Amino acid sequence: MKMLFRQRFFSWFDSYDIYGEDGSTMFTVEGKLSLGHKLHILDKNGNHIATLKERVLSLFHTFDIYIGEEHIGEIVKEFSLFRPSFSVDFMGWTVDGDFFEWNYDILEGSKPIASVSKELFNFTDTYSIEVNTPADALPALMVVLAIDAVKCSQRN
Repeated sequence: MKMLFRQRFFSWFDSYDIYGEDGSTMFTVEGKLSLGHKLHILDKNGNHIATLKERVLSLFHTFDIYIGEEHIGEIVKEFSLFRPSFSVDFMGWTVDGDFFEWNYDILEGSKPIASVSKELFNFTDTYSIEVNTPADALPALMVVLAIDAVKCSQRN
């Protein structure tokens, strides 16, 4: 299953549209006013289904993950010198990426869950997300959102 993650060009806060292979909207992501990043994920019908919220006072970038209103885990950027490394405690996943953080794999042990690649030469952040199992689409999207938020924080 392939998703296209595209940041909106004109937006005060982080806002994204996520499209399926057929071009239809799968998810919409709306940034909310908050200390740190706070992203609400809506399904294709506009219903709030998940939230990704950055912890402001933490040594490493840490994002709390909520499905509905239930806290189910966190995504943490781990210390690494040359390649980005993230842990996803609610799924037992890890992230292995390249030096520029443009391409990376989401893994469960050595089993690939999703492959992410940044599409260059776009006006806004655009990623292609290839998910092996449709049930992993939302958690994989949340990992991509967290990584994009970390990259955005590092640029500012």
